[in-house]
Amino acid sequence: MDGTIRKDIQIGQLVEVVLKKDQRSGELTEGIVKTILTKSPSHPHGIKVKLDDGQVGRVKTIILEE
Repeated sequence: MDGTIRKDIQIGQLVEVVLKKDQRSGELTEGIVKTILTKSPSHPHGIKVKLDDGQVGRVKTIILEE
């Protein structure tokens, strides 16, 4: 799933985000959602979240655990 809809993202979920410094390259960083920063219900570039390690980025992929 992509990360453009806020209600699809839960705290504690494993996601892949693009950090601000990686926006040009599109490099993805994997992490656990600590806080959801975007207030609007959706965002075309991905919902902005803070990961449990303190990094902030926009969600590109929600990793569904079996």
